[in-house]
Amino acid sequence: MMTTPSTNPKDLDSSATRSPKNRRHRQSHVATAVIAVAALVISTAAWLSLVFSGASQPFPAPQTLTPSRNRSLSLSQQQQQLRHSQELTLNDIVFGIAGSAQLWKQRREYVRLWWRPKDMRGHVWLEEKLPKNDVDLSLPPIMVSEDISRFRYTNPTGHPSGLRISRIVSECFRLGLPNVRWFLLADDDTIINVDNLVAVLSKYDSSEMVYVGSPSESHSANTYFSHSMAFGGGGIAISHPLAEALSEMQDECLERYPKLYGSDDRLHACITELGVPLTREPGFHQCDIRGNAHGLLSSHPIAPFVSIHHVEAVDPFYPGFTSLQSLELFTQAMRLQPTSFLQRSICYDRRRRLTFSVSVGYVVQVFPSIVLPRDLERSEQTYSAWNGISHRNEFDFDTKDPYRSVCKKPILFFLKDVTQQENATLGSYVRPRAKDDFKRKVLCFPRFRVLRNLRKIQVLGYPLTKKWHLVPRRLCCKLNQTSEEVLRLTVGQCAKGDFGSITDSK
Repeated sequence: MMTTPSTNPKDLDSSATRSPKNRRHRQSHVATAVIAVAALVISTAAWLSLVFSGASQPFPAPQTLTPSRNRSLSLSQQQQQLRHSQELTLNDIVFGIAGSAQLWKQRREYVRLWWRPKDMRGHVWLEEKLPKNDVDLSLPPIMVSEDISRFRYTNPTGHPSGLRISRIVSECFRLGLPNVRWFLLADDDTIINVDNLVAVLSKYDSSEMVYVGSPSESHSANTYFSHSMAFGGGGIAISHPLAEALSEMQDECLERYPKLYGSDDRLHACITELGVPLTREPGFHQCDIRGNAHGLLSSHPIAPFVSIHHVEAVDPFYPGFTSLQSLELFTQAMRLQPTSFLQRSICYDRRRRLTFSVSVGYVVQVFPSIVLPRDLERSEQTYSAWNGISHRNEFDFDTKDPYRSVCKKPILFFLKDVTQQENATLGSYVRPRAKDDFKRKVLCFPRFRVLRNLRKIQVLGYPLTKKWHLVPRRLCCKLNQTSEEVLRLTVGQCAKGDFGSITDSK
């Protein structure tokens, strides 16, 4: 059966509503809805993109702050970076020596002891010119510091020369000397072991801002100035980038510190503004002491000896010598054995209950008993602080009271001469006459009988490896009796398995 179309009136009405006008109206509603949905989708996608990209990077990536003049790495800068990666040499260091025209005639003799005119670069900076005929080619050239009268100085106890001396590093940098990696600042009454200086500075990256030195021995001085400040008399090493930064900002910086006392604290203040901390090296010695330096020299830390200041303010290092003669012998030993100079070595004669403590190039101490290394490490306080205080609490290192009993005091054998023996050095240490000798004979006879005739100790020293300064260790020694009057000690780097203590002794 075939189905026929419906004739229901409702169907007729529905057909009537499908006119062209109504169809266009409905299509416009659909288009509007589609556009709204599309806009919603697009806006949602954009919002999600913004949210999730912002979660991983809410701000633009920070860019390295560099001076505008250094936006591109020039050829000279590339060469400089390559040079910083090469082995450090003495010629890479420029020395800035602070001096005074009034004292230079005397102080120049100290500089002459360690300066090598053919191998070193640097200047002595004075406040005024010297007479034209006062020129010595064996010494560093003289430079006159710039005028400092424009700077304020309000410290009531100091001297404005501190301003002049604090600017030496900036003036050195502005000379524009080529191929400089480090600047070394020191005073004209400082002795410097330049070989050890090179070894110590080679540990650090000279392409970065580095500030190397050591505080004072005096607790009062460190408390007054800063425990994190390098004292300039003992030497301050400043890398080339740090010197460059100082040259750009130091003059402005100095105006902020008119109340400071001297040069070291002003330099430290400006370096602190740059955010560079002190890198401590115990071989730099401000030597803020007076009197007998024996206790300090005979207990040098296990680290390369780099410098010692105030050499004319203490007693001669070796008895029977003038101050200058003593320093001549001191620097002679330093040149022949720079790495091991002043390094400690301890050996024992257990059968005779003797302790031998060697400070290479300076002294051999013979104790009439077994003294353990921990006690020997402490510095015997034979000196007072720069301010005259003698209490042990005045010093920022380990000290011990002087030996009171004549029978417990060590017998001292001081260096008399040193010579080169192929790849080693041979030092002769002799026993000077002492005021306690008669007391020892009378009061300490049983204990000192074995040492009664001993007059000389020979120390045969072997060189240390080039890497010793990277992981330093106290030296080892062996004892050889040659006669009742002469004793020989062999000193050198400890072999593998050596304990370097009473355990190794017989």
